[in-house]
Amino acid sequence: MNIVDSLYKLWQSTGIANFVQPVDPTITSGFEQFLHQFGSPIMLLLCLFLLWLGIKKQFEPLLLVPIAFGGLLSNIPVADIAGPHGFLGIIYEAGIHQGLFPLIIFMGVGAMTDFGPLIANPKMALLGGAAQFGIFGALLLALCVFGFTLPQSGAIGIIGGADGPTSIYVTSKLAPELLGAIAVAAYSYMALVPVIQPPIMKLLTTKAEREIQMEQLREVSKREKIVFPLVVLGLCIIFLPDACPLVGALTFGNLCKECGVVERLSDTMQNALINIVTIFLGLSVGSKLSADQFLTTQTLFILILGILAFSFATAAGVIFAKVMNLFSKTKINPLIGSAGVSAVPMAARVSNKIGLEANSQNYLLMHAMGPNVAGVIGSAVAAGILLALCN
Repeated sequence: MNIVDSLYKLWQSTGIANFVQPVDPTITSGFEQFLHQFGSPIMLLLCLFLLWLGIKKQFEPLLLVPIAFGGLLSNIPVADIAGPHGFLGIIYEAGIHQGLFPLIIFMGVGAMTDFGPLIANPKMALLGGAAQFGIFGALLLALCVFGFTLPQSGAIGIIGGADGPTSIYVTSKLAPELLGAIAVAAYSYMALVPVIQPPIMKLLTTKAEREIQMEQLREVSKREKIVFPLVVLGLCIIFLPDACPLVGALTFGNLCKECGVVERLSDTMQNALINIVTIFLGLSVGSKLSADQFLTTQTLFILILGILAFSFATAAGVIFAKVMNLFSKTKINPLIGSAGVSAVPMAARVSNKIGLEANSQNYLLMHAMGPNVAGVIGSAVAAGILLALCN
């Protein structure tokens, strides 16, 4: 091999020489040809934009920053970091494909969650259930209007639960090829809860409804808090075993928190363990943001369906709260219905904020936490239903 050939081979191994892909004669669409040729630079810019959102705007930074950085790494030409033998590929196979990381995240969520407001007012579970309408409404739209398969439609619909780990878990089982788009949509809409929900809440309620003040919740005993996760798991075992991995992880974390005898385990799940897994989860999800998987018309459809699913879920919770008031002597503020999505505690804080705007004495946070934590359980149950129906 002469010096010219050696230099040419060296040039071919650089990133500059591989950023733009050669023309593919099998692609007839000019737009698709453009995406094929310039996909990597486009995705690198998009990942930098996601980094900006996470760092500058603080949109769900704990996950958006590692997801965006994983996307940067996966779009580096030649290196194949996201390939089956690359750094990100190995993490993805171990933690996402096998479904491990979302379950560990759920353990941490359980250890950080206080189910007291739900135990004190059990009927709030109905609002958490009503908000899951967004999941199944989006599933029908994806299946009947946008032409996705049933497993893909189930994976897209779960975005409506506003629960990132559940979205990743279900998608990894039903439609792993859509993981990048669904993960970005799920966490983006979770971060945008304070932007998306208020207009819907105000549109569906009157000022008088937003001013409704609710009675103080009763105090929940320690025994009730210990028994509750065991009851939830028992019901799941009887009626929906497919949801047991998620519900089991959630209830184990919560039991460790409430029983009071394993503080070290609870503290580890709430802090060190969930932080470590969040790093790997974000990076491995970002590995699916490669240009060939993300820059498709499917991604655009998923983003549209995701916002519709989340909007439907918010609206369903508010409307169902209004329906409950027709049959209840003790009125509830319909604003807390929007907290039925499982974005804990952001959705509950939004309910409280809108309530305070209508009435400066209207503190709804603890009341909204009831449907909010019910939404966490509800999204896990919905995930089990989807896995049973679509798998």
